[in-house]
Amino acid sequence: MRKALIIFIVLLAAFIAACEQKADTPIPQGAAPALNIDNEVRFLKDVLRDDPKNLGAWIKLGNTFMDAEHYAEAVDAYGKALELDPTNVNVTVDTGTCYRRIGRPDKAAEHFRKGIELDPKHLYAHKNLGVVLAFDFGDRKGGAAEFEKYLELSPGAPDAAQIKGVIRDLRAAETAQPTTTTP
Repeated sequence: MRKALIIFIVLLAAFIAACEQKADTPIPQGAAPALNIDNEVRFLKDVLRDDPKNLGAWIKLGNTFMDAEHYAEAVDAYGKALELDPTNVNVTVDTGTCYRRIGRPDKAAEHFRKGIELDPKHLYAHKNLGVVLAFDFGDRKGGAAEFEKYLELSPGAPDAAQIKGVIRDLRAAETAQPTTTTP
């Protein structure tokens, strides 16, 4: 643990020094600084090699992979985090999002439902479950119900008008055709 802390402090100092040196270099307008995912992953894996029970590092590794659209790797990292803290609702929901991105809506729905079980008021667990039910499984009624719960919890959500339109379309389609069953 102490070795990991020392490594972290040394790397943090080096990072700060590098940032101070680059502060004078202007970034061309319209250009974003490149995020060096490989270095961040390497750093986090080094931390985890020395401290495999570092929950924060597992979550950060999962977030890094998710942001880089490496969803299978994110699922693995988030899985390690959930082994350490199975009640972490945000990691549970993020894992579901990654499962959907790799074509596993069944596992996504399982994680979104678990997220709702952990926190019945988790907005994105309801919204994401609505997406999976309605658009992956064709369960328009179940999808609409989850979107309605999302709006009930957050009536002023920035996407409220869009979600209301989706609910309206799902309800209209529900009366036109029977829905399919969901896992």
